[in-house]
Amino acid sequence: MNTHLKEAAATEVISDPEAFERLFSDFASTAYRLEVRTAYGVASEDVPFQRYLAGEDPGIQWLQPWLDLMSEQTGRGKRVSRVRVVDSPPSDYLRWEIVNTPHNLRAGEDIRYLTRSRARKIGLPRHDYWVFDEEFLALLEFGADDRFLGFRLVADATAVAAHLEWQKRAWRHALPYARYVAEEFADGCADGFTGGFPEGYGA
Repeated sequence: MNTHLKEAAATEVISDPEAFERLFSDFASTAYRLEVRTAYGVASEDVPFQRYLAGEDPGIQWLQPWLDLMSEQTGRGKRVSRVRVVDSPPSDYLRWEIVNTPHNLRAGEDIRYLTRSRARKIGLPRHDYWVFDEEFLALLEFGADDRFLGFRLVADATAVAAHLEWQKRAWRHALPYARYVAEEFADGCADGFTGGFPEGYGA
């Protein structure tokens, strides 16, 4: 862990957006995230998400800074992966994430999906986290309104080992995006699915 991260690890919740972004430029080789929530309140997503719910194509400008960062990091040979836990049918927000996942994949991320029922069966935790270089964690904190509040850094070896075990367990059972969409997403949304892929969306 870099010096400034070691210093930050002694603090509680870190709310500085630049400090959070530095995590994704400073890691050496691997970054992995488990996502377990049904919604994420991020200010930059509010307007495009509402446009999606209205059946419009909100474009991808709101996500472009992240995509550029991921393209840069994965272009250097670093690996960024995630497992997203989803309900059946998914929440409106998770449907929106599913629709936008191809953009993340093109930027070099490897994102896989796991049903919530399966996540419970294999004993995954109920909190979101990133683990960097298999050395330290960023535990993500959210408010009652789903707003992202910041993160806590943890470098305790026992805690890191537990989260790495959960990572291996999740990855073993999660489905690659294309397979999830083909086998789970359409069926899970069959009852009352009103969101989806507007004509030309994401082209």
